[in-house]
Amino acid sequence: MSGPPASSGAAHIKANIVLYGALAANLGIAVAKFVAASISGSSSMLTEGVHSLVDSGNQVLLLYGQHRAKTPADAAHPFGYGRELYFWAFVVAILIFAVGAGVSIYEGWAHIQAPEPLHDPAINYIVLAIAFALEGGSWTIAVKEFNGKRRGVGWWRAIRRSKDPAAFTVLFEDSAALLGLGVAAAGVWASHAYGDPRIDGVASIGIGLILALVAVLLAREAKGLLIGESADPALIAQIRSMIEGRVEITAVNHVRTVHTAPDAVFVAISADFDDRLLMGEAEALIEDMEAALKAEFPQLTSIYIRPEKARDAVQGGKGLKGA
Repeated sequence: MSGPPASSGAAHIKANIVLYGALAANLGIAVAKFVAASISGSSSMLTEGVHSLVDSGNQVLLLYGQHRAKTPADAAHPFGYGRELYFWAFVVAILIFAVGAGVSIYEGWAHIQAPEPLHDPAINYIVLAIAFALEGGSWTIAVKEFNGKRRGVGWWRAIRRSKDPAAFTVLFEDSAALLGLGVAAAGVWASHAYGDPRIDGVASIGIGLILALVAVLLAREAKGLLIGESADPALIAQIRSMIEGRVEITAVNHVRTVHTAPDAVFVAISADFDDRLLMGEAEALIEDMEAALKAEFPQLTSIYIRPEKARDAVQGGKGLKGA
């Protein structure tokens, strides 16, 4: 009786290895950084601890969002709950900006105004080295997973096209974390090299600015997904080609799509049917086209095909950029 649940749990962890890997790394790093900050009094180290703690919470929110996104469709949400993942991704961006960047900049400014006495930096360097190794491991997993999905497309273009915020959010967070660790290490070193603890506060502000930039980029991507983004142009072209290939179709007026989840697409097709078709024949044709599209593209969870004269579609579609 315990076999299937264990197998299901293992499959869930494997499917979300990027999130679980980042969560495990960030929890361990956060504890180490807070201990180091309490011993050394380093502002940038305290900032880095807050950064890792926020990242840990972000992974939990994304995992929760993925769980909620799998809720079956009901009368209140006929197209399912897939976009809930996009909502939690937007919340993550807000947390990074408000908590991560806000606390970092505040702590840095406070440290500049009232510098802490310098302490032995050895503990800071040890923790930073461990953190860099763990963050590097998490970043490597995230890069490997995302690299397998971008299919030769450039990195930035792949991020803009991606409909899975969990993938690029962890990639952004880990990249920011590695940059932050470098800034923190430089701040600790410079503070002791020049005997000025205020430099450590400047490093903390620098970390905050990095987090703010990442938060803005993530918020922009999450906003686009929440509003509703179309499917990949290649998919739209394939759908159009399949419909145009029917001898009973004289023209495809438009193919409009929107992602209702990372792997779920709603498509609305307007096509001009041959005038010689009877009502029953048109209905059978629509059912046949829908079945063929679903068989070819499993991600098409909802398909709407509307018979419409080409001239009417042009007049009624003014202002809309259909595919």
